[in-house]
Amino acid sequence: MAEDTITTTGIARHGATRLPSVEVDSFNIELKDDDGFLGDRASKGAFRKILEGLRKPLKKNGDDPLGKKSTAAIAKSELDEALLGDDVAAAALVHGAIEEFAQELAYVTRRFLKTKAWADTERIVVGGGFRQSRVGELAIARTDLLLKAEDFEVDLVPIRFHPDDAGLIGTLHLAPSWIFEAYDSILAVDIGGTNIRCGVVETRWKKAPDLSKAEVWKSELWRHADDEPTREGAVKRLVKMLKDLIGEAEAEGHKLAPFIGIACPGVIKEDGSIEKGAQNLPGNWESSKFNLPASLVEAIPVIGDHDTAILMHNDGVVQGLSEIPYMQDVERWGVLTIGTGLGNARFTNRARENGKENGKSDKKARDGADKDDRKAKKAKD
Repeated sequence: MAEDTITTTGIARHGATRLPSVEVDSFNIELKDDDGFLGDRASKGAFRKILEGLRKPLKKNGDDPLGKKSTAAIAKSELDEALLGDDVAAAALVHGAIEEFAQELAYVTRRFLKTKAWADTERIVVGGGFRQSRVGELAIARTDLLLKAEDFEVDLVPIRFHPDDAGLIGTLHLAPSWIFEAYDSILAVDIGGTNIRCGVVETRWKKAPDLSKAEVWKSELWRHADDEPTREGAVKRLVKMLKDLIGEAEAEGHKLAPFIGIACPGVIKEDGSIEKGAQNLPGNWESSKFNLPASLVEAIPVIGDHDTAILMHNDGVVQGLSEIPYMQDVERWGVLTIGTGLGNARFTNRARENGKENGKSDKKARDGADKDDRKAKKAKD
């Protein structure tokens, strides 16, 4: 497993294209067509819009199998139950929405694959909140089949970790090697348009130097969209969440690294400012006078006995980074995150120090069962 050890040194710059294990070929691409941004056609809201469109004529006739509840109020779990329940009409309705959404997602994915930045992509991981449901899994699987039917040589697969955990675990792949040698955990932050999640992530580096066994030890969630705070209020609450986690980690005997990894929407500049894409966050996070990493260092100057180091990257990138241990049988791969919008990033695995390519050298990183599944799928194709 020596070849799987993270070997980078020092702290990279915010939004860096060169990370310990991958090159970030692109992220946060905003593709458009005549109807607007393509990401709007494959978001959580887009699926709800499709479902509402299918329900509308049924509501007029009093034949809606999903009842009187508004589409926006129907929980993901309720839609999953409809798929598996005895009401075949309800199941058929949800399946219809899944099919239409898969067609949209396939269209958007094709557009990404035809860009220069996404050329030769071998696998796409799909994350985001939409993925964490049976509806989401079926939509991803259907999209995969649609692409294969059109001879696109790419696999579309759901992200392995729960999306809430992936956004935290992925920050480990931003960190320098000395962290894994001297500490057993880090602080991670995942900022979204609705929620801010903070957590302590255990590296479990000694058990798996490729970080495949990393876990979220503890996390806290704040649904800031409900509170509508100012930007300063949001930062203040974030600082409190981090300080609380530091106290709890120290009380439990964790060797917490003086490092905070942050996943944040938008185009992240080298100095930690946000160029664009943060419009759903509370207040103006794109202001030239605002710098989140600097604000956090000022509020939390040390962790333990050492100065605090912070690295921030795009949230889609970070969620994708959690998949690095399982992408070692390919060279070029991407991530799509289906949430409020459609996050995206494309990666190329970097060469290991022993001269072997990431994409060719480590067949053991992926779960054996998943290998068999892929072989079976290819045999059918």
